Amino acid sequence: MPPRLSDRSAERAESALLYELQPVVEANLHRHLAVAKEWFPHEYVPWSRARDFEGPMGGEAWTEEEATLPEVARTSLIVNLLTEDNLPGYHFAIAQFGKDGAWGTWVNRWTAEEARHGIALRDYLLATRAVDPRALERARMVHMSAGYDRPDGFSALHAITYAAFQELATRISHRNTGRVSTDPVCDTLLARIAADENLHMVFYRSLVDAAFELAPDTTMRAVADVVTGFEMPGSTIKDFGRKSAQIALAGIYDLRLHHDSVLMPILRTLRVFEREGFGPEGEAAREELAAFTGRLDTKATAFTDRRAAIRAARAKQAATAAG
Repeated sequence: MPPRLSDRSAERAESALLYELQPVVEANLHRHLAVAKEWFPHEYVPWSRARDFEGPMGGEAWTEEEATLPEVARTSLIVNLLTEDNLPGYHFAIAQFGKDGAWGTWVNRWTAEEARHGIALRDYLLATRAVDPRALERARMVHMSAGYDRPDGFSALHAITYAAFQELATRISHRNTGRVSTDPVCDTLLARIAADENLHMVFYRSLVDAAFELAPDTTMRAVADVVTGFEMPGSTIKDFGRKSAQIALAGIYDLRLHHDSVLMPILRTLRVFEREGFGPEGEAAREELAAFTGRLDTKATAFTDRRAAIRAARAKQAATAAG
């Protein structure tokens, strides 16, 4: 858990760093607006497959037989959507670091783009009758009612650093969910959403890179804190552990992907293990980070070996049953 910023000197240093980062925020905001492509959720939803549900419209009640997507794809889509549903909490958490200037403009733009993802995902799921709409709404109410609070002690720099890793993790989860869905429409929609998430990752990663130049020890500490304590924002979803295990077994998002495709690419881009000029605190944080990623690599290998054994056993069982 990151240290609490209870010391006034730490708070002043944080404010000074945020002030120094403002030109970087503004430059990256302009870059983002220049490359981000406008798109419309309704164009990615197969409305021709929709029909009224039971209720005031007098439609048909949903049945399990209508869920043509693979179960794991539905699970992943629901987890991703419920995560997006907590957007008001995420907005509030990062808006506290400033509502004016370039940062305030970015926060509002980022929120609008993320809201578009939730709109598109829900419309797709309901139009295709891929999930039980009542169960989905009840899950939304439970998850949003619990709200979202950033971890105690998370500074603005911790939040920015966390966002860099989380946006890339979300991008990978969306892309792989689309691939296992077996539905070209779903795959196309999630590829479009993933493109947004990648641009968001670049924005936050650029800020972390700039922070390394301004305050190397403080930034290294934030990176180590975030990486070693990383959890996806949807971890408070009911039965998240079971759902994530199912998602990992399918190869949508697992320890190997987290290590190889999220953590290490960002750490390499930031030159975390090549930079110089750290003091004792920064060096200690870097050693902690290196040790953690090494352990995670070992755990990821053990997981993929176990998964391969499980898949082989299931394939053998299926072959025996078919014979």
